Amino acid sequence: MELTVNLTNHSYDLLIKRHQLPEIGTWVASLWEPQKIAIITDETVANLYGKIVCESLEISGFNAYLIAIPPGEASKNLVVAEQIYTKLAELGLTRSDGIIALGGGVVGDLAGFVASTYMRGLHFLQVPTTLLAQVDSSIGGKTAVNTTIAKNLVGTFTQPDGVLIDPDTLTTLEPRRIREGLAEVIKCAAIADSNLWALLDNLIDETDVLKHAEEIILACCEVKRSVVEQDEFDNGRRLILNFGHTIGHAIEQTMGYGVITHGEAVAIGMCQLTKTTEQKGWTELGTTQKLEQLLVKFNLPIDLAEWNSEKLYAALSHDKKTRGNQLKLIVLERLGQVKIIAVDITEMQEFLVH
Repeated sequence: MELTVNLTNHSYDLLIKRHQLPEIGTWVASLWEPQKIAIITDETVANLYGKIVCESLEISGFNAYLIAIPPGEASKNLVVAEQIYTKLAELGLTRSDGIIALGGGVVGDLAGFVASTYMRGLHFLQVPTTLLAQVDSSIGGKTAVNTTIAKNLVGTFTQPDGVLIDPDTLTTLEPRRIREGLAEVIKCAAIADSNLWALLDNLIDETDVLKHAEEIILACCEVKRSVVEQDEFDNGRRLILNFGHTIGHAIEQTMGYGVITHGEAVAIGMCQLTKTTEQKGWTELGTTQKLEQLLVKFNLPIDLAEWNSEKLYAALSHDKKTRGNQLKLIVLERLGQVKIIAVDITEMQEFLVH
């Protein structure tokens, strides 16, 4: 399966196909001339796929170097980015060389940020190995690192030259990581794809997802491609992809990065937001119940025991989607239909009542 993201200045293809990681060198050779390539990954993924990827690239005429960081959200920061800059300089990478992000969303965000800022930009490819990255973060060109103030506060828009998605990598994920990606899958279904919602509704549990991996990944990529093509720089329609993320990011920041996964935080954020918008009459009655039932079926959380409205409000006040004193909320009118509503930042306190 192949999709093309058609953008004004930089179009690229997404390849979704099993058994492709051992053949990655051939794919890269179809996109890049021979050059040095830094494969940025985490230690877990490096142990699983590092040797296979490096060997395939070397066979195809590239000089491949593996740079592995500690796994987890805590590595997505400027300190680790600077360590990678130093390593790239020691390896002698120049602007005619490239970076491959091999891993989940943390690796993709961090590697993309490094690729876009080292020497003002290197060639860049995304090879996502988690469900979360395959259905969401590897597509669309957003890169970022976290700070102590807020998640993804420092970042760039940098489209990759291509995205290679091999669903076989999902077989090595622990169940919690599958569930993390499923939160973003459910988000896609809720905002834009009733057929995907029906598919998920008919699955038994998260273990059943792997049997339908290609179909699910393709559906999510179709949603994201459509939105990114309409609004590459996140000023309008693309904001709908942030459904549940405003509160979700605040939960991640206050709980401590890595304590709760991104998907778990988004799941709670979607429920908290929709519960409130349903109470306000902005959302069709019964929507929250349907959303919660699907999340629970896939063993995702719908609430947070350590709820602290004051800390959450302080965190979301620094959300990068804020414009002046206003923040744009993504409201689920009904399943498959959303709208964007601008609210004063002070109104967000109403959405945090627990």
